[in-house]
Amino acid sequence: MSRSITILKSRFSKQGGAEKYARCLAESFHQKGCKVTVLTTESDQLKFPFEVISHKLKSKTSVGKLWEFDSFCKNYLENHPSDIVFGNDRNSFQTHLRAGSGVHRSFLEHRKQFEPAWLHFRHKLNPLHASILKLEKKGFEHPELKVLFANSHLVKQEILSNYAIAPEKIQVIHNGVEWSKWQESFDNWQTHKTDKGFEFLFLGSNFERKGLGRLIAGLKALNEPNIHLSVVGKDKNQKKFEQMAKGLHVTFHGPQEDVRPFLQRADSLVIPSFYDPFANATTEALAMGLFVVSSKTNGGAEVLTPTTGCIIEDMKAALEIALQHPKTPESAQSIRNSVKHLDFSTQLRSYLEICLSTS
Repeated sequence: MSRSITILKSRFSKQGGAEKYARCLAESFHQKGCKVTVLTTESDQLKFPFEVISHKLKSKTSVGKLWEFDSFCKNYLENHPSDIVFGNDRNSFQTHLRAGSGVHRSFLEHRKQFEPAWLHFRHKLNPLHASILKLEKKGFEHPELKVLFANSHLVKQEILSNYAIAPEKIQVIHNGVEWSKWQESFDNWQTHKTDKGFEFLFLGSNFERKGLGRLIAGLKALNEPNIHLSVVGKDKNQKKFEQMAKGLHVTFHGPQEDVRPFLQRADSLVIPSFYDPFANATTEALAMGLFVVSSKTNGGAEVLTPTTGCIIEDMKAALEIALQHPKTPESAQSIRNSVKHLDFSTQLRSYLEICLSTS
């Protein structure tokens, strides 16, 4: 008899990393012969070989939408019990949960590093944050939760520090990367490389939280004329960062649907973020043969080795280490091979095996 799987994902679409995991999980469970149902509030108008139930939200506020989706899921599950309830957002109940966004309580603490005290105080009064924290606690500490998937040991430790949950319930599976699918792009990277000198790359929106300011400060301290930085992403305060970068070779490209051409051209990706449960850009850059410079508060830093990247203790020193690792055919292939075991299909298989063995 096939097992029933109910997947909870407020937004079930082709866009976004969390959405991709939810979609691929649903498809993989279906291929395994499971009866799959997806509960969502928003889905692409695509045909799926399994049932997708989309609840039209009546609430107008973010807080209302959060609780309404949770209530919809609870009501559905009361009438349609499932062998596995796989959560991908913040819901009060699931048997298996992927905490892809990390720990919200920790995120609020990390924000203190780049936000003024008055703003942090306002966050504490914000009903949205209070609601997320309440659902997070309910979901993490629910007695019927069997497995909590964390995408880094950083997140696992934050969960254990903030919530009452047995450590053995937490399984760490690092984010996967389209290693095989990116083979052709990797093979062609040399045709995109320019002779501008050493090319640094920054990927991400919300420049303050992602640490672009301290990267620019590090480049100024470096005072190397033959380096260039490409910034890909958006921020409403971009002009402030453009002003900070005056006198440096920095190009702001805005948001891009396909970042592969930038990864092909770059020598090194810099991830100076104040908090990232696991930045997907980490493994994407490694799969394209780039040396990665990362903050220690990016869970993705856990997959780096001394030959594939370095952790930022001092920004200037970290950039100097990167300059010793220009992209060459030999180094690029070696760095790419370091994440072959993280191919997306391999990581996805780990989720399925653990879920089906604990249902």
